[in-house]
Amino acid sequence: MKISLDPVTLATPFFILSVILEIVLARFGLAKARYEPRDTATSLFMGLGRNVAGVATAGLVAATTVWVYRHRLFTVPMNAAWAWVAIFFLEDLTYYWFHRLSHERRVWWAAHVNHHSSQHYNLSTALRQTWTGGVSGAWALWLPLALLGFPPAMIAIEQSISLIYQFWIHTEAIGRLPAPVEAVFNTPSHHRVHHARNPRYLDRNYAGILIIWDRLFGTFERVAFHEWIAIGQDLMTARSPAEAFAYVFGPPGWSPDGSRETSAELKRKWRAREAESPAPNPSAAAAPDPARDRPAPVRA
Repeated sequence: MKISLDPVTLATPFFILSVILEIVLARFGLAKARYEPRDTATSLFMGLGRNVAGVATAGLVAATTVWVYRHRLFTVPMNAAWAWVAIFFLEDLTYYWFHRLSHERRVWWAAHVNHHSSQHYNLSTALRQTWTGGVSGAWALWLPLALLGFPPAMIAIEQSISLIYQFWIHTEAIGRLPAPVEAVFNTPSHHRVHHARNPRYLDRNYAGILIIWDRLFGTFERVAFHEWIAIGQDLMTARSPAEAFAYVFGPPGWSPDGSRETSAELKRKWRAREAESPAPNPSAAAAPDPARDRPAPVRA
């Protein structure tokens, strides 16, 4: 009997138990997590469906990778420590560009969008995986690794390790980790930014395991210190002590030329728009508005 050594298959019981544990801890107020039965069931169903759907293209992916490997430029031994170090960094870099392109190009976003469709952010969200990744052809981004001489099995194992790592970062129960860890690795705090809806955070923090690629290619965004950094940047442009004082102690959004808006200005414009709009019809206001009641789409 052949025993599967696929890391993801071996880790699946851990995934399920971790989701159950997070639900229990949240239920007793011991962890920050929000679960909704239908949303969680959808995530689990999508995770199961990914494995089923993957069978349809697994043969094509494997055959193509093997064919490229047969025409490899070099031969990388699987029993060499340096080879595993190399594949760790190269596969993680490949994942970064795959993830980034999955947000920046619509054809690949169509295969990735379901991962961002949950209304909650918890461990079950990590299991909400695509069914059409094989059809989209995004797997071709890993073919250069085979061309370089990394065995297909080695590539597949490293992809699985990356996928397993990314499970635990889908949680609100873990806060910021020590600075050295946050500086190098993708963490829950980094990935929460990636899943955020706020325009400032859209298309940021694409990392798989290492956050260094986002720092290197300019797609890194941090949620804890961004305003302090913005203050520092504004102070660099201050032309007088008075402007510097206003940047620090004035209202958020203040600028010497009025090009940015404070909350007071935003509210003033809102009141002006409300005053110009016609009075609402009481009978119409009581009717349900499907567009209003529909949850906002998640796009991050």
